[in-house]
Amino acid sequence: MTESLLIRDVPKEIHDWLRGERERSLRTQNEVLLDILDQAARGSRPTPPVTPMRGTTGGHAFTFIDLFAGIGGLRIALQRLGGHCAFSCEWDRYAQKTYNAWFGEVPQGDIRKIDPALIPDHDLLAAGFPCQPFSIAGVSKKKSLGREHGFKDQTQGTLFFYLASIIEAKRPPVILLENVKNLKSHDGGRTWSVIKSTLESLRYRVFQDVIDAAGWVPQHRERVFIAGFDVDTFGENVQFDFASVKRGTPPKLKDILEKKPDPKYTLSNHLWNYLQEYAARHRARGNGFGFGLADPDGVTRTLSARYYKDGSEILIRQRNKNPRRLTPSECARLMGFPEDLPIVVSDTQAYKQFGNAVVPLVAEAIGRELIKVLARQRSRS
Repeated sequence: MTESLLIRDVPKEIHDWLRGERERSLRTQNEVLLDILDQAARGSRPTPPVTPMRGTTGGHAFTFIDLFAGIGGLRIALQRLGGHCAFSCEWDRYAQKTYNAWFGEVPQGDIRKIDPALIPDHDLLAAGFPCQPFSIAGVSKKKSLGREHGFKDQTQGTLFFYLASIIEAKRPPVILLENVKNLKSHDGGRTWSVIKSTLESLRYRVFQDVIDAAGWVPQHRERVFIAGFDVDTFGENVQFDFASVKRGTPPKLKDILEKKPDPKYTLSNHLWNYLQEYAARHRARGNGFGFGLADPDGVTRTLSARYYKDGSEILIRQRNKNPRRLTPSECARLMGFPEDLPIVVSDTQAYKQFGNAVVPLVAEAIGRELIKVLARQRSRS
């Protein structure tokens, strides 16, 4: 349905600009105009379009595709290494909005509707494929609802096989996949066995390791990273070891916190009392569930996609006030995202997006080692 203009007699060039701005930013006409009016009321000029991120120079030139892209954590990493993204895919419309603002393109949607033959050739396939069917939280939820999980889940569990079909059709020399730590232990190890055997049947030499992002950011965040090398390109004896991935020097939590956060992030008396009572009940039962007050000189718990609900896993102490949750900007820093990338969605969606994201610094460190293997092979060709 076509939207009607909010005002009459708008010159055609302004009407065309408005339509283009709506399409570029994935916002409605009302959202665009209200944003302009809000900024005008505050005495500021409308924000200029965000310059899409570019790959840095100096690395080995290569192309990659970004599947199940989320907000582009893997893309940021690979572009820093000099990579060019030839194709992206992400179905969530809010993540698409952020991705478009950051990279200047709207990813393709449902991977199940994409013809692999139409995807450009590439050197590296990157994918943070859906983790919910294999995560501890996802499995518990599905069991409580009497639903199947893992590869038996008909809506998400089989998405890995669409990924495998793209790998089979395009045969990228290198693949880089990311998932939750529980992927390896899910269903008694059978889920991981199927994934590994599927990739090996496609003639890829597979390496995997669980890496904690605390080596780069002030957050305890363990994720499985899977590297695959095409045997037809590299042979059977590929030299790669996750132990060669170099850790960084992460900041302390206090280094990324805002000096004067908005008071709206302070927990209400009602919520703070509830969290304390909830934790007390579980302690009495010998359980470890409860809120987490983060150490400003240390690292936090894992930021999850549910952080928007109450922020209980990562709370910040405040003098003479209830604790507060992290702001969305602090979550971006906690994940290691660049400071200059704007948050263009609501707080709720921002919390979900950062909680689901890949830490770019971790992916960059791994990607650097993968590109070394690719470069060595090219030098021999």
